[in-house]
Amino acid sequence: MKSRLYLKYKDEVVPALKQKHNYKNVHQVPKFVKIVVNMGISASLEKGAMDDAAKDLTLITGRKPAISRSRKAIAQFKLRENQPIGCRVTLRNDAMFEFFDRLVSTALPRIRDFRGLSPRKFDGRGNYTFGVSDQAIFPEIELEKVKRTQGMDITIVTTAGDNTHAHDLLKLMGFPFSEK
Repeated sequence: MKSRLYLKYKDEVVPALKQKHNYKNVHQVPKFVKIVVNMGISASLEKGAMDDAAKDLTLITGRKPAISRSRKAIAQFKLRENQPIGCRVTLRNDAMFEFFDRLVSTALPRIRDFRGLSPRKFDGRGNYTFGVSDQAIFPEIELEKVKRTQGMDITIVTTAGDNTHAHDLLKLMGFPFSEK
């Protein structure tokens, strides 16, 4: 069974975008490709920090994260070569739509004094990246078990060629943009 948001995309968003931008073909309509969730971990923290972050990211996304390692040593940052520095998860297809639905409907409204996300965080090629400062906004995380607050970056990759088409896609999908 397809997710609720995927059915909304097929039934409502595609015809609206096709009419608004005068697309000739259904395949020209922008769509989601993937959502990447990335947590950077300070290399100077204790050894259990990476395990805690990976466990939290597993709870949030439902997928096991890949560990990112440093490529070279940098003495000023107390960083050694091949040292774990973060973890990331790439979500596609059904998992992507489920995560986007939970993000928009439950997680983002739980941010204190939330008035929407800035519409200026597009990269020029139709991808949107924003940061979340605390993992506790997701209802899967139990506040009693959180040892340290950990932020994350979330990137939504689309097939839109420019920012205006991607903004229209995200707006029709229910993404909360701020007015100004």
